[in-house]
Amino acid sequence: MKVLAAAAAIGVFSLGALPSAGVAHAQAPYPTRAVKVIVPFPAGGSTDVIVRLVAQKLSASLGQQFYVENQTGAGGNIAMGQAASAPADGYTVLAVTNSFILNPSLYAKVPYDPIRDFTPLTMLATSPYVMVVHPPLPAQTVNEFVALVRASPGKFSYASAGLGTPSHLAAELFRAPLGLDLVHVPFGGGPPAVNAIIAGHTPVGFVALPTAAPQVKDGKLRALAVLSRTRSSLLPEVPTMTEAGFPDRDADIMSGMLVRAGTPGDIATRLQREMVAALASNDVKQRLATLGFEPVGNTAGEFAAWIGIELPRWRKVIRDISLPKVE
Repeated sequence: MKVLAAAAAIGVFSLGALPSAGVAHAQAPYPTRAVKVIVPFPAGGSTDVIVRLVAQKLSASLGQQFYVENQTGAGGNIAMGQAASAPADGYTVLAVTNSFILNPSLYAKVPYDPIRDFTPLTMLATSPYVMVVHPPLPAQTVNEFVALVRASPGKFSYASAGLGTPSHLAAELFRAPLGLDLVHVPFGGGPPAVNAIIAGHTPVGFVALPTAAPQVKDGKLRALAVLSRTRSSLLPEVPTMTEAGFPDRDADIMSGMLVRAGTPGDIATRLQREMVAALASNDVKQRLATLGFEPVGNTAGEFAAWIGIELPRWRKVIRDISLPKVE
């Protein structure tokens, strides 16, 4: 309820934009044919796997095929633009990640409006970023790391998966408010960034939990904090950033589902209900755990409120570090 109130306070979503079970739909019961689920990234990634798990459950529960179509390019903008222009009939569902809320601030122009063009259904799953360091680095806690950097400004660097990527922005969410003199070293993806931290070339980074956890358990990385509100079951001994003394640093990898704005309320409501049921199944929960994700399955209103809060939050981070927009 607090999240919904926050969204209402900033005037992002009207109640009329959210699905309502009381909206009648005069046509034949949905769905009567196959439903396309657009994933803006290549097959095989964590979002793709999660969406396919849910799509399989929807195919079984709703009696029509929910098939995944991977549409890559422009950081997801191509797929999100196509979904924004799809008919508002429930036969095109869009899977989204953090890029959905980041791209409007990262690109000079995007082919969609995250508020006006879509009706949120539910957040599927989340996984936090983890602050990790090269093990020989003489910092056992976040406070010790901050003190180390302040004692030697400009000496230390941090690795990211690339300029404007979620790992870069997670690092800046931590660094910028503290005014730490840390040099950013962007790499061409997560794996080379992690390798650089393991080798000590860039002694710190903010890494996705599924990637970080095995390296931490093997002693190749030392985790100082997870960027989530609660501790992770994969690394239960690692404190949250709030526990470490640095609140308001939450940064998660998110997977969620939306449909075109104007989709009949009963269709959106049914989709949301079936997605939540899919996430509650034991096999899906077990598979998510192996991927390093926690199922969410919130209401449409709660997901809408989250979007309304996260859009300006990350817009501020991007503006504060004067990140140039992609043309």
